Amino acid sequence: MTDEALIQSTLNGDDHAFAELVTRHKGKVFGIASRFADGSHQLDDMAQEIFVRAWRNLRKFRGDAPFEHWLSRIAVHTCYDFLRKKQRTPDSVPLDERDGEIPANTGSRASEARERLDFAMRKLSPEERLVITLTALEEKSVSEVAALTGWSEANVKVRNFRARQALKKILETSHE
Repeated sequence: MTDEALIQSTLNGDDHAFAELVTRHKGKVFGIASRFADGSHQLDDMAQEIFVRAWRNLRKFRGDAPFEHWLSRIAVHTCYDFLRKKQRTPDSVPLDERDGEIPANTGSRASEARERLDFAMRKLSPEERLVITLTALEEKSVSEVAALTGWSEANVKVRNFRARQALKKILETSHE
């Protein structure tokens, strides 16, 4: 069955059809959410919320683009909401991160670089983290980011530039 046929079956009350959509697209959803989640527990919560939102809004799917694109947009918006919520209600912060220093690392250079980047990304605002994740880590084009976020292409470019400057500043100051 096509995604469109499964959507129609779901709208007609077939819960198994939606389960099939979840099975087909969970890799994509988990891939997007993994870029924003701070652990497997949060990743599961984000993915579940993405599929709940998709199910609730399934009647709004117009079929202009593939279901996967529509679902990706929901995923990006849901992840962005999680980042904003986390910023408003931060979890407890380990003592070694409170003073703004990057935790000491005894591992390889690659893992040290990854830890530095993760540390710096957590210091960014939700908007900055979102645009850097989409442009640099997901390697999406400006037009793709605009389509996923609803921002204009000019706005994406400005936000990307400012986010990269903020990331650079965090990495420079935390290394001193």
